[in-house]
Amino acid sequence: MPEISINKARTMIRKAIQKGQELKLKPLSIVVLDSGGHVKAFEREDGAAPGRFAIAHAKAYGSIMLGMAGTAQMARAEAQGYFMNAVNGVYGGQVIPVPGGVLVRDKRGAVIGAVGVTGDSSDNDAICAVFGIEATNLVPEV
Repeated sequence: MPEISINKARTMIRKAIQKGQELKLKPLSIVVLDSGGHVKAFEREDGAAPGRFAIAHAKAYGSIMLGMAGTAQMARAEAQGYFMNAVNGVYGGQVIPVPGGVLVRDKRGAVIGAVGVTGDSSDNDAICAVFGIEATNLVPEV
C-alpha cells in the first residue's frame, strides 16, 4: 500500500510554512498523518500557540477517519450537526470539521494520508495545506 514518505511529509510542511509566510499569515502549525491516522511529521512555527498541535491533528484526523476533507465535514456538520456530534463521541472529541484538514491522494486516487494546518483562518490554512501537498506531486482533496 502506498504511503507518504517522511521526506514528502517534511516537504509538505516546509512548503505549507513557505506559503503562509508568503501570504503573511499568522504562525502556522502543520501535521501530516498517514492513512491510519498516525502522525508522520509535525512542526509549529515560532510564535504559534502551543495548543495548535491538537487543532491541526483534529483537522487531519477527521479527514482520515471519515474519508472526507474538512470542507466536506463542515458542510455535513451544518446540515447534520447530530452526525458530527456522534462522530466526535466515537473519536473522543478528536475531530474539528472545518477547512484546513486536507486529504492526500496518490495519482491513482487512493487516500494515503491527510494534512492538518491551523494558525490563521480555516480557508487560509487549507490554501497552505494544498500548496504543501501539490509540492510533492500528490493530490489534495479540500
